[in-house]
Amino acid sequence: MRRYCEDGCLEIDNNASERALRLIAIGRKNWLCYGSERGGRTGAVLHSILARAKRNSLNEYAYLGDVLDRLADIGSEAELHDLLPDRWKPKS
Repeated sequence: MRRYCEDGCLEIDNNASERALRLIAIGRKNWLCYGSERGGRTGAVLHSILARAKRNSLNEYAYLGDVLDRLADIGSEAELHDLLPDRWKPKS
């Protein structure tokens, strides 16, 4: 409560966190189909990236489609970082 009173930008509730965790609880049985530990890690990375896209108010389908199209042409790590959801700009 002290932290909330010190920073006026903080929400008084944790509804956003609860909603994010709810998606994990709902999908838990579906994720058993990943097939292996490596598949599970890949799925976790994809879910994390798409959650960040959603948090940044991006259309996840358009974002993912554009990123997958651009991945073949990536030449440096800096260009790869530009494809992260918080830095992504759609191709014009």
